[in-house]
Amino acid sequence: MSASYLAVLRAPGAARLLPAALLGRLSYGTLPLSLLLATAATTGSYARAGWLTALFSAVSVLLFPTRAGLVDRYGPRRALPPMAAGYAAALLALAAATWRPGVPYPALLGLAAAAGVLAPPLGPVTRAQWSVLAADPELRRRAYSLDTVAEELLYVTGPLLAGLLAAAARPAVGVLLSAALVLGGTLTLAAVAVQVPVPVPVRGAAATVRSGTRHLPARARQPLSAAAGAGAGLAAFSLLAVVFAGRHGSAADVAWVEAALAAGSATGGLVLGAVDWRAPAATRLTVLTAALAAALALAVLAPTLPALAAVAALAGLAVAPTLTTAYLLTDELAAPAERTRAGAWVNSSFNAGSSTATALTGALLAHLPLSSCLLLAATPPLAALALRRRA
Repeated sequence: MSASYLAVLRAPGAARLLPAALLGRLSYGTLPLSLLLATAATTGSYARAGWLTALFSAVSVLLFPTRAGLVDRYGPRRALPPMAAGYAAALLALAAATWRPGVPYPALLGLAAAAGVLAPPLGPVTRAQWSVLAADPELRRRAYSLDTVAEELLYVTGPLLAGLLAAAARPAVGVLLSAALVLGGTLTLAAVAVQVPVPVPVRGAAATVRSGTRHLPARARQPLSAAAGAGAGLAAFSLLAVVFAGRHGSAADVAWVEAALAAGSATGGLVLGAVDWRAPAATRLTVLTAALAAALALAVLAPTLPALAAVAALAGLAVAPTLTTAYLLTDELAAPAERTRAGAWVNSSFNAGSSTATALTGALLAHLPLSSCLLLAATPPLAALALRRRA
């Protein structure tokens, strides 16, 4: 296993790409909690803080493919620095506005929306870079696996760092740190990035390329639906785990469930990259999506919080492999000129599924018992499988 990943790290350019990408993407782990806490401290309302963070996320997700398309069109060295500068400036303004009470709430919403418009698509850019640096398909699979696991760990450590800053200083410091991380990481990534090769167009091919870019979501129905199903199922499970923990002790104990999920995901992602698979990516994705649905369904049988944590670890084994395979399959279906946008569609699908499921699960909890809701959390991945059969 170690030799496989050492080969990835020894690929030309990998030693410069990985630190830059991780530095910038850490900001996406520190920002959500920092922004939520800073806004709540300024406005005195967690409801207003929730609406503001939801607005930021919604704008960022909706425009994610568009920003990635700009990177495909102009290259990371030209497209990323303006995004990073504008995004960091919006975060700095948010940090200043939430440093102490007094700034009108509509102004905070405007700054949050501006930040969502400009957020650099660092994940898709990084994976597009890996597709160039790791030209061999097996090496690329290991690179994508390593990248997905590293990204998931950032989303675990980021909130912890944000929480420490909020406790030691004030939440707005976390927003400041997020601005510094994304600016430094993105500028470094742009400096070390290589231009993704684009085929030279021939007469009559331009319309075909534009059409292919426009219809990428239709061609990549299976990986995008799998990503959306995974995002929805995991978001529903995470929210329900908080309720479960509250009924079996303390809601804060849900941290053990989330830790088990992250540990399982990291393990599954590393195994996926280390093993030489004979099955094609489409077949692997079908099996992994079904495994995730089955594992989530087991949550209804958990009698205690440790049992739910065990279910989370089991489900986690399929999380990173499912997302990694979705990225790989989308990359296979995309033309070289649209690889960054292809990765952004996977991100957007996952986040859209997550946001939708969070809202629906909260509504279902008011009308259904917790056990029924836990069982329903397994339905989004199953729906993704149904779409696969129709594709």
